[in-house]
Amino acid sequence: MTAKPHLNRDHARHLLGQMLRIRLFEEKCAELYTQQKIRGFLHLYIGEEANAVGVAGALSADDSIVATYREHGHALARGIPMGPLMAEMYGKSNGTSRGRGGSMHIFDRSARFYGGNAIVGGGLPLAVGLGLAEKMRKGRGVAACLFGEGAVAEGEFHESLNLAGLWKLPVLFVCENNLYAMGSAIERTESETDIHRKAESYRIDSHRVDGMDVVAVEAATRKALERIRAGAGPQFLECMTYRFRAHSMFDAQLYRDKAEVERWKERDPIKRFGEWALASGLLHDEDVMALEKKAAAEVDAAVAFAEEGTWEPVADLCRYTLMDAVPT
Repeated sequence: MTAKPHLNRDHARHLLGQMLRIRLFEEKCAELYTQQKIRGFLHLYIGEEANAVGVAGALSADDSIVATYREHGHALARGIPMGPLMAEMYGKSNGTSRGRGGSMHIFDRSARFYGGNAIVGGGLPLAVGLGLAEKMRKGRGVAACLFGEGAVAEGEFHESLNLAGLWKLPVLFVCENNLYAMGSAIERTESETDIHRKAESYRIDSHRVDGMDVVAVEAATRKALERIRAGAGPQFLECMTYRFRAHSMFDAQLYRDKAEVERWKERDPIKRFGEWALASGLLHDEDVMALEKKAAAEVDAAVAFAEEGTWEPVADLCRYTLMDAVPT
C-alpha cells in the first residue's frame, strides 16, 4: 500500500467509507436486478472501487467528470446522493434524470457529472470539449475522463488524445484497465498492451498505477492535476484493475478462468486498504464496523427512496426530448 504524508485517520475513514458505500450499493443493485426492480442493462463496478474513489477524492468542485456505462461508483464518489441515484436505476421520476437515463446514463449537472455514456469511448470527445471550454474561459477546472481499455480500440480515443495533446487542454484521461473489455482479453485485441504508451505517442505525460490501491490512485491523480493546473497539458493514468463480477448481468463469463478471478479477489481494494489501515493504527475495528453500518443504512434508505418514487405519466413521454420553441 502506497504511503502518503497527508493520510490521517479522517482521510482513511473517508476513503474506506466511500469504497464501502459503492460496494454495498452495487451488491444491492445486483440483488434488485434479480427481483426485476432494476431492468435493462446493469454493469457492476465491484472490484474497481479504488479508481473512482481515488480520482474523485482528488478533484475539486470546479472539475468535471465524464464516465462510462459502469459509472455508479463514479457518481457516488463524486457526491451524487444515493437516493436519487437508486431511483434512477429503478426508472423513477425522483431519479437524477427523472428515470430517463437508467443505469448507463447517470447525469447530474449540479455535480458537474456529465455521464454515464453507453457508447464505448463516447465520453472521450465530451471530455475534450469540456477541457476546451475551460481553457477558452481561462478557468482552472479540469475535465476528468474515466474509460475502460476497450475504448482504446475506438477511433475517438486517438482523435481525442491527439487534440487534447495538440491544444494542451486541461483533461485528465483515466483508463480503468480491467484486462477484458466486454469479454476479450487485451492480448487478443491490442498489439500494444501497455495502454499508457499509446498516450505517450501523443506527447501526453502518462503513468501506470495500481488500480487496486486507493492511496496510489489518489496520489497519482493529485500529482497529475497539479501538472495540468500548472499548464503542462493533459495527463494520462492507466489504472490496472479488475472487475470481480461479469461484464454485465447478461454475461455468462466463460472467457476467463475462475482461479484468475479468485487471485484478483485476494487484492480486493477494500480489504487491502482496510487491513493496511488497521495494521498502521490509522483505523480500529470499531471504525470499520461503524463505516459498514453507516453504508448499509444509506443503501437501505436509498432503496426506500426509490420504492416510494412515482413513475412519470405516459402523457409526458415526449417531454424533454425537444427544446421548446424560442420566441422570435
